[in-house]
Amino acid sequence: MTGRLLGHLIAIMLGGAIGAVSRYGVSHFVYVLMGRGFPYGTLVVNVLGSFLMGYLSVYLLAKVNLDPALRFAILVGFLGSFTTFSTFSMDTLSLLESGFIAKAFTNIVISVGASLTAVWLGVILARAMKF
Repeated sequence: MTGRLLGHLIAIMLGGAIGAVSRYGVSHFVYVLMGRGFPYGTLVVNVLGSFLMGYLSVYLLAKVNLDPALRFAILVGFLGSFTTFSTFSMDTLSLLESGFIAKAFTNIVISVGASLTAVWLGVILARAMKF
């Protein structure tokens, strides 16, 4: 394993640790505010993370000459662990198994639609900004 690859892997691990703790904090805060009747916490982290992924992908790759290890730490590590498709899937399955069919499908439509819209808006915003 080369030193460069090892550096990238360490950067991804550190970014992932920060992203996971951030996901927990944001999600917990949202659940305290809005309750647990719907997976609001997961929805918020996924939409926010999608926006940041769209924005930062363009900004960090096209507008800033950032060290690749730091780019990996942010995009792969931090945002990869901040957003959570597995939790979204489990939340949706729990709603289905509890008989909340309408809430489950609402979660699917809102989560996927809002996340796609957020990543698109992040890309558009980053492309439009003058740095």
